[in-house]
Amino acid sequence: MIEQSRIRELKGIGEKTEKLFQKLGIYTAGDLLRYYPRSYDVYEGAVPVSELEEGRVMTVSGLLYGRVQVSGNRQMQVTTAYVKDITGTLRVNWFNMPFLRNTLAKGGRITLRGRIMARKSGIVMEHPEIYYPGEKYEEKLDTLQPIYGLTAGLSNNAVVKAIKQVIENLDLTKDALPEELRLKYGLAEYHDAIREIHFPEDKESFYRARERLVFEEFLMFIISLRRLKENNEKLVNEYVMKKTGQVDEFIQKLPYELTKAQKRVWSDIAKDMASDTVMSRLVQGDVGSGKTIVAVLALLNTALNGCQGAMMAPTEVLARQHYESVTKLLEEYKIPVKTVLLTGSMSIKEKRKVYDKIECGLAKIIIGTHALIQDKVFYDNLALVVTDEQHRFGVKQREAFAGKGGAPHVLVMSATPIPRTLAIILYGDLDISVIDELPANRLPIKNCVVDTGYRRTAYAFMKKQIAQGRQCYIICPMVEESEHLEVENVIDYTEMLQAEMGNEITVTCLHGRMRQTEKDGIMERFGRNEIQILVSTTVIEVGIDVPNATVMMIENAERFGLAQLHQLRGRVGRGRHQSYCIFMSSSKSKETKERLDILNRTNDGFKIAGEDLRLRGPGDLFGIRQSGLMDFRLGDVYQDAALLQKANEACEWLLKNENEWLKNLSEHEGTSSVII
Repeated sequence: MIEQSRIRELKGIGEKTEKLFQKLGIYTAGDLLRYYPRSYDVYEGAVPVSELEEGRVMTVSGLLYGRVQVSGNRQMQVTTAYVKDITGTLRVNWFNMPFLRNTLAKGGRITLRGRIMARKSGIVMEHPEIYYPGEKYEEKLDTLQPIYGLTAGLSNNAVVKAIKQVIENLDLTKDALPEELRLKYGLAEYHDAIREIHFPEDKESFYRARERLVFEEFLMFIISLRRLKENNEKLVNEYVMKKTGQVDEFIQKLPYELTKAQKRVWSDIAKDMASDTVMSRLVQGDVGSGKTIVAVLALLNTALNGCQGAMMAPTEVLARQHYESVTKLLEEYKIPVKTVLLTGSMSIKEKRKVYDKIECGLAKIIIGTHALIQDKVFYDNLALVVTDEQHRFGVKQREAFAGKGGAPHVLVMSATPIPRTLAIILYGDLDISVIDELPANRLPIKNCVVDTGYRRTAYAFMKKQIAQGRQCYIICPMVEESEHLEVENVIDYTEMLQAEMGNEITVTCLHGRMRQTEKDGIMERFGRNEIQILVSTTVIEVGIDVPNATVMMIENAERFGLAQLHQLRGRVGRGRHQSYCIFMSSSKSKETKERLDILNRTNDGFKIAGEDLRLRGPGDLFGIRQSGLMDFRLGDVYQDAALLQKANEACEWLLKNENEWLKNLSEHEGTSSVII
């Protein structure tokens, strides 16, 4: 089978190229087939100059106007021309192409396709492709060229060639789905879908291919969840945790009263942990709803029952913040429970001390990162594991903990607002509790949706906030063409903003290509107010709690899903000061304004998620995608809500009919796989 062959067996791939593919997690031809394009270069129709939008790759058609000029030096020569139509004039720049001065005919008709950028003088199209009247741009209209995630030394063309080679040798008789299901839901055949997802003829063939593969991905995920749930239901509770009076006293002494929702959820958890079977529960709550204190109550109750509880955070800086806040609470209320921190960056000597405290049972509350499930960690009597949706506590982690003795209770915390109908499917192996109200002392965030003309006013507002001792976040979207450009974009923006703000204000950037230790260091400095403005990509979504941060400005807000914008907004509004969120959009479309206005009207994440689902359409597939919830390769919980429900229905049908395909699923090859 071609899909099982090593990547090295493909023509033109030597040892060096094989290692580059392996950096991307591609070891076999099957891995390569499932390495789907990150985006597509879509050739769309020309628009008038007046309708060009900053940040987008667009096409314009018009007459060359005035002289073509070349400026700069040997290292960087800039060729500048102007294109005019009846709606306006556009400045166009090419880099290191001085010969264009002789080839661009003055007054001639021309079609240009390039990225629209905002500069001080106005919008500019940078380094566009050129099409003269005889070259028929129309032939390229609506074609899609795949763009893959790359690593240094590996070109997009190399990935394209390798994938084409695998597709040419694919077994066309094999399909991972039962034919009854495929026909019932009108899905494309596997080999057609895999070819069209990589090299679609047009948008329609792309949608059809994507629908088939997303359906399959969701179906495999749901089947895995069902199996996990079946296993969970058979797990006898080895750690019966009775609710202790000390926990009730602790709740009474807190400087605030728990909301009704928090009390209800804590009651659900306490009942589960005292029942005959092991707890597997999801606590879903909006940003700022107070999920962490509920988790602390569960950990404390476990410790007071003489057992161990572990809390796994996605980053070291967040783990450290959880550790410090739990330790402070326990010391303040004189509760003699030993709490330890375990992270990957600790020295061998520090880790050894923590390992000893965990193994002998002295440490009752253990807070850390993935270091908690490494081979060197041995627990005395681990009864509870608290994790978040980014560390979805799945089969592998469960086995890792079970191998250390027993089957612990599992509590998953989620701040992602997912409508309940979808949550029941996505978290099918878990019981669900929802914290659906915010603490009374939370000031609602004030929001505004503005165009790019408001940017100077926004900077002035930030200066005022910083003068009052506050801090600010600015979020920049990912640039689609290249991961490297994402970094340059944030770095360039930071340099520009530092010049704008002056030397009294420290502006620093944060992006996904930094090492985790570097990210953590920056977040810690921001937490101490050594940095006043943090310019970041969406890596900030999982960040520490900085109560002093009061302003969030999101550039090109139209590029994000509503639920993701809401989660980003949740980085502010965590302290006693009034907080603000500025959604800046360069889009002129009515639909975009309507969508973003929902964030203006409400701070309720679940309402926003519902509206996000209502407003989504197939045209959004090229622009807006949520931030990798559940790590699906292709599927998007919001975008593909209807497909998720169909896949759930299909799973029910397979189970009800005791389908032979389901029984033999492990023997099937080429299916999409999601690790849960």
